[in-house]
Amino acid sequence: MGTLLFFLFAFGTIAALMWCALQLTKEQEDPLGDRLETIQNATMVAGTGKLKRKKGKGIMGVIASVPGADDWIKENEKRLKQAGVKSSTAIVFYTVFNAVFLLILLGGMAFIQRNNNFAQMVGGMVAAFLMGYMLPNFVLQKFAKRYKAKLQEALPDTIDLLGIVLGTGLALDQAMLRVSEEMQYIYPELANEFYTVVMQVRAGQERGKAFSQLVRRTGIEDIKALSAMIIQSERFGTSLSQALKVYADALRMRRRLRAEAAIGKAGIKMLFPIVIFILPVLFVITLVPGMLSVLHDLALLRGK
Repeated sequence: MGTLLFFLFAFGTIAALMWCALQLTKEQEDPLGDRLETIQNATMVAGTGKLKRKKGKGIMGVIASVPGADDWIKENEKRLKQAGVKSSTAIVFYTVFNAVFLLILLGGMAFIQRNNNFAQMVGGMVAAFLMGYMLPNFVLQKFAKRYKAKLQEALPDTIDLLGIVLGTGLALDQAMLRVSEEMQYIYPELANEFYTVVMQVRAGQERGKAFSQLVRRTGIEDIKALSAMIIQSERFGTSLSQALKVYADALRMRRRLRAEAAIGKAGIKMLFPIVIFILPVLFVITLVPGMLSVLHDLALLRGK
């Protein structure tokens, strides 16, 4: 009976984890829709005096009441955005995902350690708790790092294309929208970020604030420099297309230098796999046949 209950608990928690993972990637950020929803909610306030509560606010309110949980929520919300997850409810599902994952590890460890003494059980539970707390953060950091690398890789070509489109006479918003459409199938991450900025400006947000949010979401210094360049060009009325062309060349040079540095590090990184995995196999292939031949000859000599 205990085994059946454990498997039912494990099945339920795994299903909850899968559901939370799907919800994290299901909804995409819609700044224009959010703006319209805000206006609609403000209208409802004027008519009824009540504001529609956002989904998940009650859950996050309970979690945020725990000491230190508010900073944890803000930090992970920032990491989710840096990983490309821009849904407004992503932090809710990520928090539930963390809680369910921690519970399944603690429950599994308690089931495994049920016949051990108290000291072993406490050690196992502490190990399960640390793993449940640290592993989701580690995975999220890896996703954020990979997303940041994709944005960094897409910057030179995208900025070069943006400068070309601006040179045809289009406005900045129209040029960014056209670039995001053209780059959607090549660099979808940066294309979506550009599209988000354009939609925020169309929804009534200031361009400088929209680019500041872009810098906070990505955390890339090159995008910060690009945002400053665009804002200064708009403020002083200078030509942006030629500046973007020069900046794209500089970014392309940095990308080539990073590739050369990665190639230089490859030899050192391959040293340990070669010593651990390849050289022993080569020794076995080259030495074992000779040793077997020597042993065979010695056996024949002893027989004589």
